[in-house]
Amino acid sequence: MRDSHRVMRAAVTTQGDRWTTTRSVATDGVPQTGRMSTRRPTRWEDRVAADPNHSHWYVDRFRRMAAEGADLAGEARLVDAMAPRGARVLDAGCGPGRVGAELHARGHVVVGVDVDPVLIEAARADHPGPDWRVGDLAELDLLSEGVAPFDVVLCAGNVMTFLAPGTEVEVLRRMGAHLAPGGRVVVGFGAGRGYPFERFFADAREAGLALDVALATWDLRPFTPDAEFLVAVLSRA
Repeated sequence: MRDSHRVMRAAVTTQGDRWTTTRSVATDGVPQTGRMSTRRPTRWEDRVAADPNHSHWYVDRFRRMAAEGADLAGEARLVDAMAPRGARVLDAGCGPGRVGAELHARGHVVVGVDVDPVLIEAARADHPGPDWRVGDLAELDLLSEGVAPFDVVLCAGNVMTFLAPGTEVEVLRRMGAHLAPGGRVVVGFGAGRGYPFERFFADAREAGLALDVALATWDLRPFTPDAEFLVAVLSRA
């Protein structure tokens, strides 16, 4: 899911306190029952639990913005510029699919993962072509399902700020584990959302990722200590 604060810079997938459930969701979005699963629900899930209409509102919001001609492709332009032609791209926290769809239109092979089935349903309806999957980024393990590694793992917008508290390092580690040789992780999120940039840099190092480039915007403005947004390009350390 992708937050509309700072248009074309948002995406959200999330987690909160630990829970236990007998319902899990397969990668095709079909609920599976009878298997015990223990995980932390995301902050996005907490938000949806508090407002069951939130996901539908979010989908409708971006549909309206697209219909009005808003520029929603900023993240995709950057990734397209840095990726080889026909690259494999993982859209981590893909929401209703606007960024992954743009990358698909530019000739890339896209897999999108989001924890919210409503957003994945919208992505499949509005943007056929990419492989849209329901899943929690803290449990991301596409390689074990036979999915090939990726040239770029994109975690755009504010996905990192919607993760379950304490899962940030694990999410970053799993994103790095899905990289092909020479691949890069691109993360973008805003300041003032409870996840300081310095903590992110430390978490990335702990996850085995090295910072290659830090930017303040998707259009390559330089990152400064007082920047209100971070776009980090990372590779395996």
